[in-house]
Amino acid sequence: GRGGGRQGKMAAGGAADAQARFGHSVKGLLTEKVTSCGTDVIALTKQVLKGSRSAELLGQAARNMVMQEDAILHSEDSLRKMAIITTHLQYQ
Repeated sequence: GRGGGRQGKMAAGGAADAQARFGHSVKGLLTEKVTSCGTDVIALTKQVLKGSRSAELLGQAARNMVMQEDAILHSEDSLRKMAIITTHLQYQ
């Protein structure tokens, strides 16, 4: 009966060892996941910032286009007036 008791202690020790190894691997996996998650958050943040910068640039481009359109319309108006003046000068 003595041998059985010793085997029980060894089994308990083996189980504790396996549990420690399991705990260690779980900690390792968790650390890996946290690191991976952190990297993903950083990448996402960069993407969002890039997106907001893109929106800013698009808005700026739209404003510039409106300004250019105004300038073009103004030039067109000036050309029309000059054409009228030229026509009047030719008649004289």
